[in-house]
Amino acid sequence: MRLLEVDNVTKRFGGLVALRNVSLFVNKGEIVGLIGPNGAGKTTLFNVIAGTYKPEEGSVRFEGRDITGWPPHKICKLGIARTFQTPKPFPNMTVYENVLTGYLFSGARKEVAEVGQEITSILKKLGLEAKRDVTASRLTIYEQRMLEIARSLAMKPKLILLDEVLAGLNPTETKQAINIIRELRSKDGMTIVMIEHNMRAVMGVSDRVVVLHHGEKLAEGKPQEVANDPEVIRVYLGEAYA
Repeated sequence: MRLLEVDNVTKRFGGLVALRNVSLFVNKGEIVGLIGPNGAGKTTLFNVIAGTYKPEEGSVRFEGRDITGWPPHKICKLGIARTFQTPKPFPNMTVYENVLTGYLFSGARKEVAEVGQEITSILKKLGLEAKRDVTASRLTIYEQRMLEIARSLAMKPKLILLDEVLAGLNPTETKQAINIIRELRSKDGMTIVMIEHNMRAVMGVSDRVVVLHHGEKLAEGKPQEVANDPEVIRVYLGEAYA
């Protein structure tokens, strides 16, 4: 079942075309990697899907419903959550309080005790249970990135957009984060699209990979197919390697 469909999306900023006729789909339960050089349009595409930007052309459909141009809060309640390249926690609030803010955007209405249990479960899943009463400003980069995911999970999404959650992490932290991403799909049935520059990690965890270059889709396929594509090699390594 196709959960998300992006059809011929074009996004301009004045004379700059950030996305040109980009189409892709995400099946329910998939992990899809979105890669490309800096400035390729990856985060812009996330912003279009999440409702931050409205495309000039094309459409975005979620569970068969056209959500093009919907406001972010409405898209969030529908079941799409996201993280950001630069973690954006509320620095003076505790880890627990930060995750609670995510829950408030879920549209769910439950008893306080039940909400507390769900947040505790999310913190445990992300390895943050011991930091629940620590203010977000005191977290490490890894912990802040896990907090981004935790807050997104509190929104009860069907699809989560991960924007470079591995950036700045050491090899041990990267391995831990990848294991968490795998478990989100295998144990929670989460559908995931992830932007990532760590090629080994994204190729190892993704079912399919989509490559953007200068705002256009350059390639799409299984990780090994994309890794062996001459055009992808040329974009990343140069003509000599292609």
